[in-house]
Amino acid sequence: MFDRQAHAERTQWFVRDRFGMFIHWGLYAIPARGEWVRSVERISNEDYQPYFDEFDPVDYDPRAWARLAKQAGMRYAVMTAKHHDGFCLFDSKHTDYKATNTKAGRDLVREYLDAFRAEGLKVGLYYSLLDWHHPDYPHYGDANHPMRENEAFKGAKHNFGRYVDYLHGQVRELCTGYGKLDLMWFDFSYGDLHGEAWRATELVRMVRSLQPGILIDNRLEDAAKNSMVTGEPAEYAGDFLNPEQQLPPEGIFDRHGNPVLWEACITLNNNWGFHQNDMHYKPASMVIRKLVDCVSKGGNMLLNVGPDARGRIPQDSVRILEQVGEWMASNGDSIYGCGHGGIAKPDYGRVTRNGDTLYFHVTENTVGLLPLLGVKREDIHSVRLLATGAELPIVADFRTAHYNNVFVKLGDGPLLPDEADTVVTVKLKG
Repeated sequence: MFDRQAHAERTQWFVRDRFGMFIHWGLYAIPARGEWVRSVERISNEDYQPYFDEFDPVDYDPRAWARLAKQAGMRYAVMTAKHHDGFCLFDSKHTDYKATNTKAGRDLVREYLDAFRAEGLKVGLYYSLLDWHHPDYPHYGDANHPMRENEAFKGAKHNFGRYVDYLHGQVRELCTGYGKLDLMWFDFSYGDLHGEAWRATELVRMVRSLQPGILIDNRLEDAAKNSMVTGEPAEYAGDFLNPEQQLPPEGIFDRHGNPVLWEACITLNNNWGFHQNDMHYKPASMVIRKLVDCVSKGGNMLLNVGPDARGRIPQDSVRILEQVGEWMASNGDSIYGCGHGGIAKPDYGRVTRNGDTLYFHVTENTVGLLPLLGVKREDIHSVRLLATGAELPIVADFRTAHYNNVFVKLGDGPLLPDEADTVVTVKLKG
């Protein structure tokens, strides 16, 4: 039975913090063609082995990563402990295929957790349910395995139960050997591999017993049939939905009309893992506006970086996050602790809300005065520019006489004070 009160209590920080850093990092940073390179190029274990032998991220400094995340205004982070290729960034006793057995010789997950906690950030771990290195994970005929079309594997026998034991064993290690975890991000279910194929109820009970209060994503379930939207979530449905590379047009609600928690996971360019030739970066202004869009619809944004083989976050990503951080430093109050504005989206931007305070996000300047849609003059306590605290005068003259709206003056020029997103704070009377 879904415990709504317990869910509300453990997700308080998640709803408050709204903005997190996703980190995809592993052996695939060496070929530098994205995290799915093994699957896309049908690379065998043998042909992938040189990357394991070479892996030596001499510039890995998780403290610098953590400082960047904090500077960008992010409040939590999730890093890949193991991705689909099966390589572990942590020191697992269940496999030799791990960072401690490479030239790195270190438990990179432990260093990440220590560094991000030291900056006061919440910490989470990503763990892939898939494993293209494990001999008992289905090969031939699988939808994603690199050897799915290799005739040499046709008819091969796999003990999938033994693989699931391995999966559970590694998750237990992460939940017992690394201190308090705030979030466990499983990825992903497909075809017949969902729910109890992973022994999902048992897995979730174990995780919650070992890490009380931890949040779990929804990918133990079939994404197309997630029970959270029915209003009667399965025990392993998780705490939030996580649409990938897509922002819900109107937010997410269950069949009873109740809002469902969600977190959009978004790349800065077009790949999760480091891709040398992918220069299609989203500008900071777009990141800011999409973050606002998420919050205005009751969601979070988990924004990804893909460090390179030396352990450095690409400079293009750094520059974007620094610019986002400049905006967040002045306008973060319109993000943290905010949610649905309760007002229809204005044509010039979005609205977020925290209690009796509305934040009008203006991304396209109006001709003339700015209408504050959905509020009445008698209900307004004050109108200020969030970034500076400057009062914005309410104007009532011949230009406004025919409209039942409140209008304020942003300035005399045609350009917005902040071209990315100018935030107007409207405090309502109690």
